[in-house]
Amino acid sequence: MQLRFIALSVLALHTSVALAQPLRSGIDRVHFDTTVRPQDDLFSAVNGQWLKDTPIPADKSSFGSFIQLRDRSDERVRKIAEELAAGQAAPGTNEFKIGAFYRSFTDESAIDLAGTAPVVPWLAQIDAVASKAELAALFGRLQGVVSTPMQSDVDVDPKDPTTYRAAAWQSGLGMPNRGYYLHAGERFGKARAAYAVYVQTLLGLAGDADAPAHAAAVVALETRLAKAQWTPVANRNPVRIYNPMTVDVLNRRAPGLAWNAYFEGASLPVIDRVSINQPSYAIAFAKAVEQVPLATWKLYLRVRLLDGNAQVLPQAFREAHFAFHGKAIQGSEVQEPRWQLATAALDGALGEAAGQIYVARHFPPEYKSRMNELVQNLLTAFGQSIDGVAWMSPVTRLRAKEKLGKYTTKIGYPDKWRDYTALAIRDGDAFGNAVRAGRFSYERRARRVGQKVDRTEWGMTPQTVNAYYNPSTNEIVFPAAILEPPFFDMGADDATNYGAIGAVIGHEISHGFDDEGSQFDGNGKLDNWWTAADRKAFDVLGTQLAAQYAAYEPLPHHKLNGRLTLGENIADLSGLQIAYKAYHAALAGKPAPVIDGLTGDQRFFMSWAQAWRSKFREARILQMLTIDPHSPPRFRANGAATNHDGFHEGFGTNPGDGMYKPSHARIRIW
Repeated sequence: MQLRFIALSVLALHTSVALAQPLRSGIDRVHFDTTVRPQDDLFSAVNGQWLKDTPIPADKSSFGSFIQLRDRSDERVRKIAEELAAGQAAPGTNEFKIGAFYRSFTDESAIDLAGTAPVVPWLAQIDAVASKAELAALFGRLQGVVSTPMQSDVDVDPKDPTTYRAAAWQSGLGMPNRGYYLHAGERFGKARAAYAVYVQTLLGLAGDADAPAHAAAVVALETRLAKAQWTPVANRNPVRIYNPMTVDVLNRRAPGLAWNAYFEGASLPVIDRVSINQPSYAIAFAKAVEQVPLATWKLYLRVRLLDGNAQVLPQAFREAHFAFHGKAIQGSEVQEPRWQLATAALDGALGEAAGQIYVARHFPPEYKSRMNELVQNLLTAFGQSIDGVAWMSPVTRLRAKEKLGKYTTKIGYPDKWRDYTALAIRDGDAFGNAVRAGRFSYERRARRVGQKVDRTEWGMTPQTVNAYYNPSTNEIVFPAAILEPPFFDMGADDATNYGAIGAVIGHEISHGFDDEGSQFDGNGKLDNWWTAADRKAFDVLGTQLAAQYAAYEPLPHHKLNGRLTLGENIADLSGLQIAYKAYHAALAGKPAPVIDGLTGDQRFFMSWAQAWRSKFREARILQMLTIDPHSPPRFRANGAATNHDGFHEGFGTNPGDGMYKPSHARIRIW
């Protein structure tokens, strides 16, 4: 399940603050495009001047409020890391490890001086492989270090959410996904050409005298894998990707790969069952192992190793990595500053250790209880929505309410912090630190197979500007870094806060009832709790919403994939409905004040559009359209609003207006 961003802050404090100072709208009218009416294009009317005036920074592929908040969080982590890097923390402590990791990663001179020496032992492991059985074992040993064609891990069993199980799924491509290898069109053609150059460059930098021919062989192998991989839409079906089987059955169904050797190398030697997400791909991958020369597989693994660790290799590797991943794929003009790359790497390696300090400095503990109040208000509003839907039978309605009543909320930071005692971090060893951190994280998960699920664990760090719903634990999670401005304005009225924060909190709640999340019950079990008629009615509404978004064309000749983005679009649509209900409940029957010439409902929807203020480079939009289950922000803002009765009433839309949609055609799900 993809992790989805959301914005929160101290809404529970709003009433007392509002009494102490005059209300203001919280809507940035300076960013309005007064030549555009909200009735025609809500997003452009609210953000149009900002879009004209604000360039995307050279080191970014997109820019907006969300990115600005991420930058703020990164700056805070930077300050923590630099203080510890300059200090004298005791060896072995988390403080020492944070400082040493950051210091080593940012010391580019030392990385350059070391040359390729740190990666040589790993390249030697690849070169030493003498058989296909040894190759399978190496695929396993590289879990957590590089992306291999079959990725294994341990996570919650969808059919028994109290227990961890082993799973394996398709992976191992150097480009963002299969579409970049297979789709026609000039943009994808340019990406493929850039990738061929990148692979050749990596091999050449590692001393390959025949890099052009070898690069062509690697790209051909990856293209073969891409053809066998499932599409992003197919992978969104939790029933289709749940395929538990014994390793003996896997060996019979997918001969060609020594699966026992693979799982033993992956620190999973005693598993009796494994879930294969894409069985047909596993068969095709095993056949490729059997048919493709061992030498080509070794070249492939060299590329994956160098690509995955380029940021901790000499400058030429780092420049090649940015030229492809940053420039060709995302459109950025220059690399992000080294310190910001370091904070991202630190988040993956020692995220909760840094997060514990982050929380102590930037997130007062009492915010947890206040945020719980806010989320409970939105959960109440969703319950009212369930009660009000006309297409659902009483029996399914009861089960939906039961699921909603079992939601767990996590806010700010975990109650139990991760133990990094076994992770070795060494000064001056940027490459080794990165590899050991990746393997440490993987091994920690692998050891849990067959054990009871730890429901206190978090899937994000406190300093992450994001949030998520986890269907296997039926929980909504809001890290500390998202719980502050610019998404919440302490001096603004409820309309603005509910339109921004309320809608995105509602978005996360709604994921439990989108096309994927709705297939899990209140205990997190993959189980059909719907009647056949109710499921059919829900699917009909989803088909209508998918068709609406499939008509949008963010780039010339590149339309949105309405099926890929369906879950997020359901969550946007439903989140906006829930927030609107909660806002009107907060009014308690009193009329909303008119502020800055705007009614309460107008401020609500303008705040919704304002929250999505952002702009993207074309290359980044293409990447989103190919791999991302989220629609670009413009279409999220307008696509949900056009289905909302409150929007049409608040702005008085009429036939002929760009945003107008007749009442009978508006899609209402939750």
